[in-house]
Amino acid sequence: MKKALLLFTVIAAAFTILRIATQAAPPQATAPQTAASVKAFIDRDCASCHNNRDWIGNLVLENQDFTKIGQNRAIWEKVVRKLKSGQEPKTSLTGVTLEPARRKEIVAWFDAELDRNAPDYMPPPGLHRLNRTEYKNAIKDILDLDIVPSTLLPQDDSTRGFDNIARALRMTPELAAAYVKAAATISRNALASAAGSASARKVFICRPANTSEETPCAQRIVANLATQAFRRPASTSEVSEFMESYHATRLDNLNRNFYEGPGGSIKVFDRGIEAALREILNDRRFIYRREVEPPNLSAGQSYRISDLELASRLSYFLWSRGPDAALIDLASRGQLRDPAVLEREARRMLADPRAEALTTNFAGQWLSLWMLAAVGPLPTYPDFDDALKVAMRRESELFFESIVREDRNVVDLLTANYTFVNDRLARHYGIPNITGSEFRRITLDPAFDVRRGLLGKAAFLTGASNYNFPERTSLVVRGNWVLTKFLGLRAPDPPPNVPPLKTWAIDDPTRPGVRDMMASHQNSPSCNQCHKLVDPIGISLENFDRTGKWRTDEFGKPIDATDVLVDGTPVRGPADLRNALMGYSDQFVATFTESLLTFSLGRGTEYGDMPLIRTIARDAAIDNNRFSAIVLGIVKSRTFQMNSRYEDGR
Repeated sequence: MKKALLLFTVIAAAFTILRIATQAAPPQATAPQTAASVKAFIDRDCASCHNNRDWIGNLVLENQDFTKIGQNRAIWEKVVRKLKSGQEPKTSLTGVTLEPARRKEIVAWFDAELDRNAPDYMPPPGLHRLNRTEYKNAIKDILDLDIVPSTLLPQDDSTRGFDNIARALRMTPELAAAYVKAAATISRNALASAAGSASARKVFICRPANTSEETPCAQRIVANLATQAFRRPASTSEVSEFMESYHATRLDNLNRNFYEGPGGSIKVFDRGIEAALREILNDRRFIYRREVEPPNLSAGQSYRISDLELASRLSYFLWSRGPDAALIDLASRGQLRDPAVLEREARRMLADPRAEALTTNFAGQWLSLWMLAAVGPLPTYPDFDDALKVAMRRESELFFESIVREDRNVVDLLTANYTFVNDRLARHYGIPNITGSEFRRITLDPAFDVRRGLLGKAAFLTGASNYNFPERTSLVVRGNWVLTKFLGLRAPDPPPNVPPLKTWAIDDPTRPGVRDMMASHQNSPSCNQCHKLVDPIGISLENFDRTGKWRTDEFGKPIDATDVLVDGTPVRGPADLRNALMGYSDQFVATFTESLLTFSLGRGTEYGDMPLIRTIARDAAIDNNRFSAIVLGIVKSRTFQMNSRYEDGR
């Protein structure tokens, strides 16, 4: 129990310190922080718990050399994250009050010291297998064929919030068999199309007029297919490798007399191409995005990836698909690594319709829009149907896409005074004069101020609830969602054997509202500390029902959406919560940057990535936190353009 309470005190000051760290300092003068003054602060306010005796949080801060914090980055990055997110004991534990201005300067001192001469951090992300979305896009690009990947391949594992993390994309015998079957099915379907179909036009870039032209034409087709599949120009030896399948299949068909009759020559040629295509689609060079290590590389040594590999990193980051011909051409000529060229290409790709993948794949997972699919049916809400779920998701997608397309300040995700609705969603929101199923952009007038930014979007409000209780909202789930997605915080796990909330029949006139239901946990010594962190956030959103519809009462009782955040800020609804979050806008940008970096690299971020994340966020602030500024900060970084060999020499 003592340890659980202390864990809360580590987190409970999150809003207080974070607000102090991200707001301008008051005009009072303070002395510049030095290693000695920071050491005095740590010794006085931190080391009494984080020492060799108590080992609270597995963290020891006593007897540290504050002139050499760069030598213990793992420890001090953990400290910085705790300070910035307020995860240090409240001053009531030490009996000493730390002045806000000084606290802000201590945070700034740690940032400066950790970022000074920070080494590049580029652990190998692992061998990246195409996930189902990337596989689907690759088939579309190579064959102009639409497939439903869920019918061909099993669900990808997801970690760190995304399904493109290389180390989670493992190969199993069952998955390998699925790839073999998928390659056969896709190649057969693509070449069984009519002669004038999109797939046929995409594959058959030539047609032999006679048997003497068959092999040269087949070589052209195979080279083109392999180049697209491997995301780089196919070598002569690689083309020869797949031509063996072509020749073997052609000969087999000849021996079986498939050459006879009208169109016999075409059938034999096409079946040879189908065999080569099948082998290409089942090849590791297609299924994996491999980055070739230079020879004689030591374990842990970093290296710059090739321009062609950089082209793949860039295209899978921004498009979730392989590079186009223009990008491959630049990379083949060794020009993509030029910073000006790289920036130009990144901006071109952001303006391309294929950048919609950032919305459907990155934002769809960052905002957990997939949660909507798991919701329903909701008997208490008969108007909640599939059409409304689709509209909810589309609103959030269009909203995020507007940030990308218009290159807006990413903080607008919290505050923008516009949204996208069709007639179905407008009715749900109570917005008048909207007709038709087409989505259109509308400016939110003061009467609909609660719909501003992501906090007012029904996709979040509906998805972030407890699936075990479809009839009501969840203060905890909504509160944790805001903490995690917007501030990069995570509330402590609940203690074991927490008793469930009492349940009532829906039509029970004595049934309390959710706020009153939670009273038993809030008043429990083992639960109330953490609930004080997340519940006020959820309470401020209680005027939104389980489906995100505005309400003023619950079960016939008035909604009370007033509370006090853990930092002492009073909130009276979603507008106040939004304003409170704006006090942490710098942390929001850093958290967003960290999520986007994770998605771009296909690996989870660690303590060694924090100097880069801070640098990107600081540089983006100079450019008004524009979305493109964060993207360019990522793609221009050495971390994005380099890899390293595994420490064990693999």
